[in-house]
Amino acid sequence: MDNFIDLRSDTVTKPSIAMRKAMAEAPVGDDVFSEDPSVRELQEETAALLGKEAALYAPSGCMANQLAIAAHTTTGDEVILEADAHIFNYETTAASYLSRVQLYPVKATDRGLLSATDIQPAIREKAYYMPITRVIAIENTHNRAGGTVYPIERIREVSELARTNGIIMHLDGARLWNACAYSGLSPKDYADHFETVSVCFSKGLGAPVGSVLVGSKEFIKKAHRFRKIWGGGMRQAGIIAAGALYALKNNRERLVEDHANARRFAEIICNESKNVKIDMTRLETNIVLLKIEGVTDLGRAIGMLKERGVLLSLGSHGLLRAVTHLDVTMEQCERAAKEVVALFG
Repeated sequence: MDNFIDLRSDTVTKPSIAMRKAMAEAPVGDDVFSEDPSVRELQEETAALLGKEAALYAPSGCMANQLAIAAHTTTGDEVILEADAHIFNYETTAASYLSRVQLYPVKATDRGLLSATDIQPAIREKAYYMPITRVIAIENTHNRAGGTVYPIERIREVSELARTNGIIMHLDGARLWNACAYSGLSPKDYADHFETVSVCFSKGLGAPVGSVLVGSKEFIKKAHRFRKIWGGGMRQAGIIAAGALYALKNNRERLVEDHANARRFAEIICNESKNVKIDMTRLETNIVLLKIEGVTDLGRAIGMLKERGVLLSLGSHGLLRAVTHLDVTMEQCERAAKEVVALFG
């Protein structure tokens, strides 16, 4: 795909020369014995950044989220989340399959961002014939909503509701780095309101593999056992952990560039196209959702853009999605926007 402007996702990035060098030179050990120095450094750095006691490296964000659910719940419990959340839509019924818990999707009234008012009616009464509301899971930024960022006041409000009702808070922070770049808040500012947080290195930060789950020492010990049960124990994992560690140390501050590129892409389309609509109130980070008037076959639309050298992906609710990242420039985003305008008018 080297000849295309690839805006399908921020997961398509390739490790830089400097990142590859760090990976090639990484000190390694046996991580199943907790002896890999690169994995341990990544875990310690991430836990400190998020203000938690301990951390666990996992191959994917999906596994990190599911480890959190498994370690927080028992059979028959329930997890409240937003109806468009990644855990509900893109993790292949893992919660019910692996942890035998039920997900309760709640439709947010504000751009995918749950409020205490949205959540309150979903909290179960304490009765033997009802599931126990054990966890509230929040996704920040919210992928399917267009990369929207939770205001910290909203998170605080939901957290207070959870505490009042004895409910655990988990943050799916796959793009938490983008939320921080947008808001100016630190990762710890967000994480303080959650018992556990998962963060990803293979999206905006550009590492090839991996996520980390953070929480208390006791919690991470429990999650570590589940990781082994599910086949997530890796041996000399420092080779890939070093890529994530490099990304963590070097690629967070530049995320504002991705946000600027996304806005430039959207502004050109909004200014020059009559038939492609973008809700600019949702455009806060690096995800742009496009509505093409009169087009029902989105697969064909994606194919037509591909013929022009632009790769977009299918979004939710009849929309196309463009995602900026460190492997696309401002100039490429401008060219991609011009191609969208030229094709759809």
